[in-house]
Amino acid sequence: MHERLGEQLRVDDMARAAMFSKFHFTRMFQRVTGVSPGRFLSALRLQRAKELLVSTPMKVADISVSVGYNSVGTFSSRFSRSVGMSPTSFRQRAGYASEILADSDGVRLSDASISCGVQPASRDENTLTFVGLFPGRVPEGRPVRCAVLRDSRHITFNHAPLGQWYLLAQAVSADRCPPGLCRDHADRPVSVATAGPLVVRSGKSISTELELRPGRALDPPVLLALLNVRTYALSRLTEQSRPAEEYAVAA
Repeated sequence: MHERLGEQLRVDDMARAAMFSKFHFTRMFQRVTGVSPGRFLSALRLQRAKELLVSTPMKVADISVSVGYNSVGTFSSRFSRSVGMSPTSFRQRAGYASEILADSDGVRLSDASISCGVQPASRDENTLTFVGLFPGRVPEGRPVRCAVLRDSRHITFNHAPLGQWYLLAQAVSADRCPPGLCRDHADRPVSVATAGPLVVRSGKSISTELELRPGRALDPPVLLALLNVRTYALSRLTEQSRPAEEYAVAA
């Protein structure tokens, strides 16, 4: 996939390369990565587009072709929906999102709650962790609930929306993100964690754990622009006197 992002790569082609039947390959791929081959490929294409936007002067139309899109309009629409801003805005902001807002449109809230313990990948007092509630395994678009944790290792979302959701977390350390070196991979996370699917029903309380670990090649790419977390991390280097607290990005 990485080597042929610009081609019209089909699941049949991937299965043939792996010497599996199409159906067996699809089942195995989804078991290992959590998403279908086609969905994973689409995420890789948008991830590569993010990197090209912040690291090259290529035109948006040329980038869309280089990552396998025949229509720049389709590319721009999917990029905006997944990343949270248009390709042009993403480039103008150098890959940074000024804020992350929860999307409550059409979401049925309940008296249920989701409590989550967060286990860091390493003991680092400068690490910030983003936790979001998403409808799928790929962190894209606007989460229905989200927060940025500093120092705290626990988060509870009250009045959790009904339905099936995934808790997705990404963590970054200020020590690992020095000024001027934070945009090399267009928000590739330092550590990741996933829990789900979590089925939220009225009156139900859900408790789960997120154990952060370094991102792997088989993890679905993070498409949502989360670089504001790195901005928080960098700000901590000059705000050591600020009291520890939990930052809720969106209620």
